[in-house]
Amino acid sequence: MTTNGPSAPQAKRVPHERIHHGDVFVDDYEWLRDKSDPEVIAHLNAENGYTDAVLAPQQELRDRIFAEIKGRTKETDLSIPVRDKDWWYYARTVEGQQYGISCRAPYREGDSRPVPTPEASLPGEQVLLDGNVEAEGKDFYSVGGLALSPDQNRLAALMDFEGDERYKISVRTISTGEVLEESVTGVGYGLVWAADGESYYYTRVDEAWRPFQVWHHVVGEDPSTDTLLFTEEDASYWLGIGGTHDDRWLVLSLGSKDTAEFHLLDLQDVDAGLRVVQPRTPGLDYDIEIDGQRLYIVHNRDRVDYDVSWAPLATPGIEHWQPLLEGGEGERLMGVSAFRDFVLVGLRSGGLATVKLLPKEGDGFGVLRDLPFSGELMSVGVGANPTYEATTLMVATESFVEPRSVYDWDTTTDEVTLLKRREVLGGHEPSDYQQHRLWATAPDGAQVPISLVAHKDVEADGTNPVLLYGYGSYESSIDPYFSVLRLSLLQRGVVFAIAHVRGGGEMGRSWYLDGRLEHKRNTFDDFVACGRHLVDTGWASPDRLAAEGGSAGGLLIGAVINEAPELFCAVVTQVPFVDALTTTLDPSMPLTQGEWEEWGNPLADAEVYAYMKSYAPYENVRAERYPAVLATTSLNDTRVFFVEPAKWVQQLRRTVTSDQSERPILLKTEMVAGHGGVSGRYESWKEAAFETAYLLDRLGATQIVYGG
Repeated sequence: MTTNGPSAPQAKRVPHERIHHGDVFVDDYEWLRDKSDPEVIAHLNAENGYTDAVLAPQQELRDRIFAEIKGRTKETDLSIPVRDKDWWYYARTVEGQQYGISCRAPYREGDSRPVPTPEASLPGEQVLLDGNVEAEGKDFYSVGGLALSPDQNRLAALMDFEGDERYKISVRTISTGEVLEESVTGVGYGLVWAADGESYYYTRVDEAWRPFQVWHHVVGEDPSTDTLLFTEEDASYWLGIGGTHDDRWLVLSLGSKDTAEFHLLDLQDVDAGLRVVQPRTPGLDYDIEIDGQRLYIVHNRDRVDYDVSWAPLATPGIEHWQPLLEGGEGERLMGVSAFRDFVLVGLRSGGLATVKLLPKEGDGFGVLRDLPFSGELMSVGVGANPTYEATTLMVATESFVEPRSVYDWDTTTDEVTLLKRREVLGGHEPSDYQQHRLWATAPDGAQVPISLVAHKDVEADGTNPVLLYGYGSYESSIDPYFSVLRLSLLQRGVVFAIAHVRGGGEMGRSWYLDGRLEHKRNTFDDFVACGRHLVDTGWASPDRLAAEGGSAGGLLIGAVINEAPELFCAVVTQVPFVDALTTTLDPSMPLTQGEWEEWGNPLADAEVYAYMKSYAPYENVRAERYPAVLATTSLNDTRVFFVEPAKWVQQLRRTVTSDQSERPILLKTEMVAGHGGVSGRYESWKEAAFETAYLLDRLGATQIVYGG
């Protein structure tokens, strides 16, 4: 692609000195941080205009891809009804409408699971929340959570109309739809109803957008009279709240990257106050599940990949933890869910997510059982199963080539019944595609897994267009998943690959530990090794190899193209964390103090400062030929400020030696959106089509080769 016409916006240079540990870094674009400055907004609008002009020839391709997504998607559809107490709960989507509709219908004793049709209502159907009604007249709309009162007569919804993840709580009577109040605003995630359904608990965030307080509010009362339940003063700890399946307990979780602490409030005896499970102990990470008078604890006290212990709920401290389950070799225990007759254990094994069942036998436990699901590069997880007494559970499976399938699994007989498989309109045949697990060798000898999917007729002959995706932070794992959007790539001959780099959690806790703090460079080296492995094995060539990553994955891509710019022809970075050192040096910024355990504290430690500066994308742009760059961001992003990619794009333009008419550097800013991008499914599809068309154009793969 060669661009002619408009010139790229050049922001003015206003030198700003950042001085730490004797090091002086002159930042010419720090002034772009102030989104209240009309000149900043004008610059972002100019960038959008330039991007639109440069990519205007791709409009027809975007339209085709959007039509392909839409044409493969069953737009009028509904989820599988899930029973909770006296109701079946499910969600509807309707063709032409942007948002889902949450619904319920009555359950009667002895009823089997209803099989509703997408076009018709169930008898007695009630609408809990219609996102299309709530979003009417709004540029952005997102729901941060829904919470039912214990008697299931009231609904509390957390609503965001800016994209900044600060929510208004809307409380309404379900049967009538009457809005009871919307006076509590500016809150964080999480809401738990009190036992009487007349009040609830919610969280507030501090100036750095860290959830740090829990408040109690009585419905109908002025929020100024709300009662403070708890404050977390340590800025490295993130606070969250949740309830239990029996509505008995409020669970208050506190966690840094390495250490956890939980408090419990008995909602039937709130005067007793909060009581701690196990006080925070540096390096002790744990999670809990309440099961009657027993508490399960998933912890790293004895093993880096975690074990499961139990303790009496009345005496939950570490001195009372009794061994229950130790993971096998190569298994990372992730969490447990308690039911009347068994405990489900979530874990990672062989780089994949799966679930096992531990039966209860009298006062003890039986032998751990595998679930009757298996397949190549398949993810297995449990669906929504809110009924404690259930013996038949919803289980979901998915792979790169098999759409998501949801089953009823009878735990007593192992009988499996398919409830719903995601329908791909126009047809989809999994056997038309191939998927593989490859292994790249990192510079230090580590074997890094690569997941790869392509059309069955694609051969590793060095001519393929390839998109390599990565993330690699916070122990987050990218498990096999099906995507109708990806079919638009695969049918055009593109090979899609995921680099499971260190810093993620695919291969266990050590995989994460080896890609953070002073080991962070392993993340970038692993990704480069994966790219080179694809080239060396004939799957790719540098002139047709693109890379993509978002947020911390944007940091990955930014660092990688500094390290190996010759390896890629184009990259897409979504809300990229590319000015990581500047952000991590400012403790007033959202998330910064909590992030010091992920990246290190460059403010306090000169060695950490030097190490981060050695890989931070913004500081290390080189005078080399770079790939084409498309950076996307949102003005109201609370997690990664828009200024990071805005500055980075300017630094790239003025430094790289690429012919920028051939390999342009582009910035696209959503002016009313947050970290997750635009709202509404059709708008999200358009955004996806925009980025996909860009990649296909850069890869020279705009025409359908297989199927279509």
